[in-house]
Amino acid sequence: MAEFDFHWVDAFSNRAFGGNGCAVVHAAAHLPEDICTAYVRETSLVECTFTGPSQVADFRVRYFLAGREIPFAGHPTIATVAALRDKGLISGTSVTLETGAGIVPVSLDGDLIEMTQVAPEFGPFADPALVAAAVSLPEVAIVGRPQKVSTGLPFCIAVLKDRAALEAARLDIDALAVLGETLGADGIDMMEPFLVTLEGATAAGDTFSRLLMAPPSPPEDPFTGSATGAMAAYLWKHGLMAKDSFTAEQGHGLGRPGQAQVMRVGPPEGMTGIKVAGEGFILMRGTVDLPEG
Repeated sequence: MAEFDFHWVDAFSNRAFGGNGCAVVHAAAHLPEDICTAYVRETSLVECTFTGPSQVADFRVRYFLAGREIPFAGHPTIATVAALRDKGLISGTSVTLETGAGIVPVSLDGDLIEMTQVAPEFGPFADPALVAAAVSLPEVAIVGRPQKVSTGLPFCIAVLKDRAALEAARLDIDALAVLGETLGADGIDMMEPFLVTLEGATAAGDTFSRLLMAPPSPPEDPFTGSATGAMAAYLWKHGLMAKDSFTAEQGHGLGRPGQAQVMRVGPPEGMTGIKVAGEGFILMRGTVDLPEG
């Protein structure tokens, strides 16, 4: 056993129990995958990160779900930088992270932490009927054509006609598997549809989203920073968002309200990145004993 420092951070929130929690385990990026995933399951969180030294960036960050490692995730990036800063490892206003999706630059402006996600990649369109079936909604609830989009991690972005449809969505695992096959899900891709409406959960928001998740993850993600970047890219590419920057909201139905500021880098027809910014509230600091192999 070895002892590691950790922080538990509520990302995309400025208060306890808001946004999405993430445990950040310091100097532990060398741990094997089975230990990291077991730790995620022990916390009952959606994701945790494990940091370490990097030869190409300021820090290396590995991201884990309950069942597997993923190349990148948004709310854990906000949480990781908040934890590194609280630990005294970041003294300036910028930092770079080595992730499985490439180098992610992050800037700090007071309490706001802003990551620049990689240029969006637009994959195949999804059959609206299959998307609707995956979230137990009628096809008429889907606006336009859902599409696989990635700004570091791929999601099936689906715009819903109104908030009532968003709140009524329920995940159908068998139908989700069919949808995933059509989009090339391979065990790394997250093919749960990221559902969005073009109205905020509050007067401050421009969009309101949900991500329903399949086991062994918890049933719903309180705030999904990587999907927020992919969603924003989709909205700009298809002319559904007139603003160059907007406020995205998620988690309100879970009692964990979260908010992100989203900004486009480059024109809608040639985006070179998506900036997603939010705060991170340090909920816990401590140590954890984990086997190293």
